[in-house]
Amino acid sequence: MKHLLEKLETTKLDNRIRLGIMSILMVNDWVDFGTFKEMLGLTDGNLASHMKVLESENYVEMRKLFVGRKPQTSYSTTVLGRKAFNDHLAALEELLKSGS
Repeated sequence: MKHLLEKLETTKLDNRIRLGIMSILMVNDWVDFGTFKEMLGLTDGNLASHMKVLESENYVEMRKLFVGRKPQTSYSTTVLGRKAFNDHLAALEELLKSGS
């Protein structure tokens, strides 16, 4: 069981907010900052700090566009991010199966 927990602890996805961010991104190509704030009920600063962690791990990529005259920041998963998310889910499933 310890090796299963170690798999979970070696990823940046052990945080519920980052796991939520990645869950949203796994079913959407691009998601804008405002949508994340609304869906997850986060402040600008809290969301930005979690995004920085995911960006530093190369799990998400950022795109800045102007919509009219307003800047819009959107995010998408990277190949590495998708793999990390799927590996994390597989480890969770294995952990759940080991308990039965």
